[in-house]
Amino acid sequence: MMLLERPHMSERRSKGIHGPDATSPVAVWKEKEYLNGKTVDAGVVILRTSGCSHFHRGGCSMCGYNVESSCDVKPEDVTRQFVTGVQKLGQVDFLKVYTSGSFLDESEVGKEQRETILKHCEDGGTRLLFESRPEYVNDETLGDVVNIHDDIEITLGLESSNDSVLRYSINKGFTFKDYEKAAGTAHSHGADIRTYVLLKPPFLSESEAIADSIATMRAAAKMSETLSLNPVNVQKGTLVEKLWKGWAYRSPWLWSVLEVIKASEGLSGKIVCDPTGGGKERGAHNCGKCDDVIIDSLKSYSITQDASRLGWPECGCSDIWRSVLELEDYVMGSCDLQRFFRGQNWRSKMH
Repeated sequence: MMLLERPHMSERRSKGIHGPDATSPVAVWKEKEYLNGKTVDAGVVILRTSGCSHFHRGGCSMCGYNVESSCDVKPEDVTRQFVTGVQKLGQVDFLKVYTSGSFLDESEVGKEQRETILKHCEDGGTRLLFESRPEYVNDETLGDVVNIHDDIEITLGLESSNDSVLRYSINKGFTFKDYEKAAGTAHSHGADIRTYVLLKPPFLSESEAIADSIATMRAAAKMSETLSLNPVNVQKGTLVEKLWKGWAYRSPWLWSVLEVIKASEGLSGKIVCDPTGGGKERGAHNCGKCDDVIIDSLKSYSITQDASRLGWPECGCSDIWRSVLELEDYVMGSCDLQRFFRGQNWRSKMH
């Protein structure tokens, strides 16, 4: 399952069109994308499938997207969802098709359904982006894909280049070498790679998370045309949510997001970041006063690749953030102290 560039279900309802049944897509919307040196219209279609295969083996610690899947979805339903979605979108230069997990997994998207989507993009001259876990990126599946449509971008949810983080913090189910192999196979078939880099998986302090994301951005840049930095947002029914409810997890600071992007300047390819749930308690956030400025600047940077668009507002919470970095390293742990004390203040006022 790939994370976390896509909005969670509650946000998708407000951003796109929520589908209540197996024959309707989860959501459809238009957004801007930086492509071939210019900003273009991109269409997004979220397909409801039978679910991510890795979810059925335990799943990733921060991923709650499988709530949108259903065992009742039939192959022909996926086709209907796609047709409905593209009709609502109209003409776009770039089409992003997401599922609960892997577009190349036939248990989610059958061969016939993939061919329908690929032929639509080939006929329209549309670039197609889809997600897949590395195990489904092989010569056979990609050979079938590029024989129909070769203008494709495959997103791989690497998350971290550290195998220990992948195993114990995320439960990703593959290693960095698996990612490297999949990226090499994709490139051999002429496909571009977009790599998802996760900022602050559970059990890492804020400073450890920053260092891990920077290292991953640098490692993945060697094999990626696009790097997507994805700060964790707390999704329902996940291990991360359980930790968050127990004050043992805080989504990353927006200052941390800027720090990773700043350290990644000069890497090959483009860098995008549109924090899901940004500015809210479950998403990447600061104090609330400077959040919107930073989030808007990240969106502007992502669709222009102009680093001067990044916002570094003067705000007192940057000092708190630096103190948190030092404190967490000192106590060798991570917790959401701000939210805890806000909760205590609220309780005290009730008595």
